[in-house]
Amino acid sequence: MPQRRSHIAPSAAQTELASALAALRESLDAPGEFPEEVVAEAEASTAPTPALDLRDVPFATLDPEGSRDLDQAFHLERRDGGYTVRYAIADVPGFVKPGGAVDEEARRRGQTLYAADGSIPLHPRVLSEDAASLLPDVDRPALVWTFDLDAAGLVERFRLERALIRSRVQLDYATTQASIDRGEDGPAALLPEIGALRIEQERLRGGASLNLPDEEVVRTADGGYAIERRHPLPVEEWNAQLSLMTGMAAASLMLDAKVGVLRTMPQPDEQAFAAFRLQTEALGRPWTTGRYGDYLRDLDREDPLTLPVLQAAASLFRGAGYVTFDGTLPAETEQAAIAAPYAHVTAPLRRLVDRWSLAICLAVSEGTEVPAWVRESLPDIPGLLQESGQRASKLDSLTVNCVEAALLTPLIGTTIDATVVEARGERGTVQISDPAVTASAPIPPGTAAGATVRLRVVSADIATGSVEFAV
Repeated sequence: MPQRRSHIAPSAAQTELASALAALRESLDAPGEFPEEVVAEAEASTAPTPALDLRDVPFATLDPEGSRDLDQAFHLERRDGGYTVRYAIADVPGFVKPGGAVDEEARRRGQTLYAADGSIPLHPRVLSEDAASLLPDVDRPALVWTFDLDAAGLVERFRLERALIRSRVQLDYATTQASIDRGEDGPAALLPEIGALRIEQERLRGGASLNLPDEEVVRTADGGYAIERRHPLPVEEWNAQLSLMTGMAAASLMLDAKVGVLRTMPQPDEQAFAAFRLQTEALGRPWTTGRYGDYLRDLDREDPLTLPVLQAAASLFRGAGYVTFDGTLPAETEQAAIAAPYAHVTAPLRRLVDRWSLAICLAVSEGTEVPAWVRESLPDIPGLLQESGQRASKLDSLTVNCVEAALLTPLIGTTIDATVVEARGERGTVQISDPAVTASAPIPPGTAAGATVRLRVVSADIATGSVEFAV
């Protein structure tokens, strides 16, 4: 469950924070309201009605509570010798006219941005949260992946089809986890079983998952702000395996057709592995045998030293990017953490690249030509995604910094306890439990990760997000 710590209630600090967040959007040139012509085109947009009717399949969605931009819906069932998994994806390629106003604006935005004072969607909300969203109890066109899995969770065959679907229920993570824990029947009842099998397949491939705690700035009921930090629930990890399976299937289709866009990440080099081994030894949780993915999977999530280990492991998950190809396969095709070729195809309402990947995969599946607009614009995709990714990363980190400074403002001059997450000589990354803040701070010489230190809050500047501590 989410752990909500201290928050900033309506006050002078909140007013200053609201101003800082607004200034932050401007400094990053974050998109604002959609131009009138974009909204008008979105309101008039309709997708073609698919010939295949799958409305009798009881699909369900599973997302954070209150979500409206629902990209995926699933249906799970047993079959002789295994399982059938249907994974429906919002038919954004059917709604967005290539070269139109919505298309051009989406290319400028790149992805949906999530800020403390509200999201900045990739598409107008009339599409992303209504007409194209897989909301319950309404008919929707979708791109449906159907997987036949064997008893071990290995994909035997799959297909992709455009179909009309009707989701029956919108599930959220916390409620679904509680239902599964009680052993209740429901749309997600098979998810633990299939998810565990897919995690085992990941282990056999040599894949690795980091699963760091989520840190998110949220609005509180009284109009203030808070930082939530929590570990993903098991149901989120099982659900993520459906998306990973779909992304690997999409990559295989595009590689066979020799046209597409892959999400790649290089294998860590020996120097990175050696540094990580030294860090695990210093933390008293040495990685001595086996693959690093197995080591990370076996860490005890209740161990207070697990978080410092995961923070150190983040150095192994670097260098991710996108590579496009048309006619000639790229030299690098694998996403090292997944241990397989992989493509983004499951979040087209919120991520630009998925529309290209889905259009290619559908054409390959139907035996038709890849659309000309896809081929012509394919080389532009990595640059657009890199730009939007940098904007999103800066917005996330600087937003958290501003909120953390606001949380610490009332504590200036007081002394607090902090846990050292990463030690670097006389400075380190520390985690404060109340308020929930992660920051860089001075630490006594020789302090190791996992130790508790006493810090005095010297200053906190909400406008810049900077905080100063003293030992």
